[in-house]
Amino acid sequence: MLSLLKTSRIDIRGTLRRSCIRITDTFSEVSAVCNKTLDRRRPCFTPTRLCSGKRYNVPPSAEFVARVSGIATMGKLPYQETADGLDAAFVGVPIDTGTSNRPGTRFGPRQIRAESALLRAYNSGTRAAPYESLMVADIGDVNVNVYDLKDTCRRIREAYRTILATGCIPLTMVHLYPVFVRHGPVGLIHVDAHADTSDVVLGEKIGHGTPFRRCVEEGLLDCKRVVQIGLRGTGYSPDAYEWSRAQGFRVVQVEECWFKSLAPLMSAVRTQMGTGPVYLSFDIDALDPAFAPGTGTPEIAGLTSIQGLEIIRGCHGLNLVGCDLVEVSPPYDTTGNTALTAANLLFEMMCVLPKTKYYD
Repeated sequence: MLSLLKTSRIDIRGTLRRSCIRITDTFSEVSAVCNKTLDRRRPCFTPTRLCSGKRYNVPPSAEFVARVSGIATMGKLPYQETADGLDAAFVGVPIDTGTSNRPGTRFGPRQIRAESALLRAYNSGTRAAPYESLMVADIGDVNVNVYDLKDTCRRIREAYRTILATGCIPLTMVHLYPVFVRHGPVGLIHVDAHADTSDVVLGEKIGHGTPFRRCVEEGLLDCKRVVQIGLRGTGYSPDAYEWSRAQGFRVVQVEECWFKSLAPLMSAVRTQMGTGPVYLSFDIDALDPAFAPGTGTPEIAGLTSIQGLEIIRGCHGLNLVGCDLVEVSPPYDTTGNTALTAANLLFEMMCVLPKTKYYD
């Protein structure tokens, strides 16, 4: 019996070995045929694909590289430490020390980067091809001081002086005062639920509700070329925007935006801005909390995400010198949709920068 079992095992092993060889050979043949077929169908996605002889940073396509893999940079772009050689750069400023209500925006840049893995290389709506015309990278975050807001402001100014000295346009996840200093007085397209023109809050002149009052005081804004869009909510006085109007700002309260396209508004804004330098500042709370709940100071009855796109796309053709997207607070963004919306809005901003290529 034992000898029979041994013989049977030998026979079985031999049969299995021959079968495995045949299966392996067949699999190799099938794989070769499949690979040839795939190679014919697969586009050659390299950093120079469809570019006119110049090498650009092109994020890896999710057709070939899983979105969930790799380090979370903005849009899966390459990371580099400086802005040298870049036309535009994504920069984070993870700070919420100056917030007056719900904190958490210090985590905003990180979460926006994580959600930005869903972005693709082309803008299907406008046919913009930023990665065929701009050298772009993620240059990380400013090293802020989470214990000292004034010191953080100093660090931001120093970091952005270095960035702007290279000629790079920053796409930033915080209000960007240093751009005003370099290019000012600049025009401003400010999209927000709040005017951010308070003078003093709880005895402090520096906070997230005061930046544009400080900019006016320092002569950094061309006040006849400032528009504030989407303002709303309860106020500390019957006319919360009286100060803005007194400076010459155009104030577009949210009630003027309800139930309509904002394309006509942006046509008028382009005329107002002219050919001078323009800065675009977009607070995510400009959108209704139904679209962007993850923010520190939400206000009901806001803009739709469609209107947000209309505003940004309406900036095409302007002399944009910088853009920001602010106030994303991941702890209140349970679905991730606020950060995902923010990532898409930042991509749209890149698409309207000067020199961006468009297909007809």
